[in-house]
Amino acid sequence: MTKRQPIKAGITLGQVVAAAFAVLDRGGLDKLSTRAIAADLGVSMNTVMWHIRTKARLLDLLAEAIFVEVDVDGLPSRWDERVAELHQRLRVAMLGHRDGARVVAGTFVNGPGTLGVTERVVDALLEGCPTRRTAVWTSWSLFYFTLGLVQEEQAAAEIDLSGTYQVPEEFPVLNSVLDEFRSVDFDNRFRFGLEQILRSAPVLEAP
Repeated sequence: MTKRQPIKAGITLGQVVAAAFAVLDRGGLDKLSTRAIAADLGVSMNTVMWHIRTKARLLDLLAEAIFVEVDVDGLPSRWDERVAELHQRLRVAMLGHRDGARVVAGTFVNGPGTLGVTERVVDALLEGCPTRRTAVWTSWSLFYFTLGLVQEEQAAAEIDLSGTYQVPEEFPVLNSVLDEFRSVDFDNRFRFGLEQILRSAPVLEAP
């Protein structure tokens, strides 16, 4: 007896991922659903689910696709400049999709795109850090910093930060620096944060 094959309606996983990005870029992560993806493709929800299996796997696929967009060629020769450039390219890739940082956050991806970027980051850090543990832990610090800043940067694009931070008068120190908390100079904040972490990497050994 011949085993019956599932009906895929002639679409590919790549088309599902592309449609998911289209939905994401229009409405953000909160509007991303199998129903919306199916509507974009003109297929049933079951067809979409056949390809992605779960919502969690869909997010993994989107996160991997974002990492694939990171160009790992033509990097600087100095280890710290390579690391900084790779994270700048990752930032650009996440910013290229609405809620891109939210998509990547919380995923656990081991696809070739994600692993390729991570391989180059760790390889560069092993050049500049005193121990292997320091290199790996520094890679986590850099990733978390990049992820967090891009999430704030993408959120700031949709809200007015001038009304976001309101501090009561009984906190005079915070009020004195309130303009800096409201700063949307994300380019310089990003470069400053990377430099802070990378300057400590060769001298602060992980326990």
